[in-house]
Amino acid sequence: MRIIQVVGYKNAGKTTLACELVRQLTSLGLRVGTLKHDAHDFEPDIAGKDTWQHRQAGAQVTAITSPSRTAWVQEEPTSLDDLVARMAKLSLDYLIIEGFKSAAYPKIVLLRSEQDEDLLTLPNIIAAAIREPYKNIENISATQAIPMFYHPDIHSFDAIVAFVRAYNE
Repeated sequence: MRIIQVVGYKNAGKTTLACELVRQLTSLGLRVGTLKHDAHDFEPDIAGKDTWQHRQAGAQVTAITSPSRTAWVQEEPTSLDDLVARMAKLSLDYLIIEGFKSAAYPKIVLLRSEQDEDLLTLPNIIAAAIREPYKNIENISATQAIPMFYHPDIHSFDAIVAFVRAYNE
């Protein structure tokens, strides 16, 4: 299972890139899983629905299944390593991880502006992307031999997707 992280600050395009990676990789017949980090509490179910009611009643783990999917909600944090281990059991070709900046998996860093250059100090960066040229970021990238992609259109990640497909093949 190949693992690629997509990291950046809020509104950098992480989810857009993660979804594009999933779309293009699955279009090739590959099995792709995703993991997302949310720094805030999130509500995974709609208020009033059955599984929401189960959680409100105090269930520590709730699952719902149908003929086409299963979803789990567990009322405790789970480490990234444990989540990756669970995903590894599913015979995936790729695992796309959105967030978890400090984790050591191969990562693509999305930079919104020069103020985000601190992200270039994260571990295991395999590529970076910016929306417009920034000399300081380009210099840091060149010094660290980090491939740099320009994506002025946040919905055009074809070059990055091609890079991911070729990475470690």
